[in-house]
Amino acid sequence: MLLVPCPHCGPRNSADMSYQGEASSRPDPSSTTPTEWREYLYMKHNPAGWLRENWYCSSGCRRFFTVERHTVTSEFREPPLPGSKTPRPTGDGADPARGAP
Repeated sequence: MLLVPCPHCGPRNSADMSYQGEASSRPDPSSTTPTEWREYLYMKHNPAGWLRENWYCSSGCRRFFTVERHTVTSEFREPPLPGSKTPRPTGDGADPARGAP
């Protein structure tokens, strides 16, 4: 069982959640080339390390949130506080989107 730390409901079983994929910024549709759209839609980082992910709490608060998860150990870092746009700082100097410091 994987416990996903919802910032609104607390830790919940992953069966109560819906995984929404890797968190990345969406390019501007009015100025993006087809190649850039293709990279945004299909080219994911998939590192063996820390990754920012989007989740949806489908059986609890019914809200979307972003959390950091280690893709090898499935360990979660502390979830962001409700209302914040970015995860809490971890203090280890690592870039969560790229994995290594």
